[in-house]
Amino acid sequence: MIPVCRLEDLPAGAAVRVDTTPPIAVFNADGALYAIDDTCSHQDASLSEGWLEGCLVECPLHAAAFDIRTGVPTCLPARRPVRTHEVVVADGVVHVRPALGEGSAA
Repeated sequence: MIPVCRLEDLPAGAAVRVDTTPPIAVFNADGALYAIDDTCSHQDASLSEGWLEGCLVECPLHAAAFDIRTGVPTCLPARRPVRTHEVVVADGVVHVRPALGEGSAA
């Protein structure tokens, strides 16, 4: 498990990038925490720098959108999903358990 930040440092509507290989984005969607690969599957752009609305994040480069619960793209130009990762909060600290291999972990 990788420690990310204190829970109070990730308010609703915010995202944080975890510098792993590949990078992971952790989102707070109205109190629910989700983690996905931080790189858009369409082109090399950071999803943690995108716009979060509910459980959808819009890529800042070409407006592809992904469901942060599943990693599935919801519109073009992205066609491939991004991996999801488990998020755990322990003692007020947000942790991520990176998925192994290809595909979704959730």
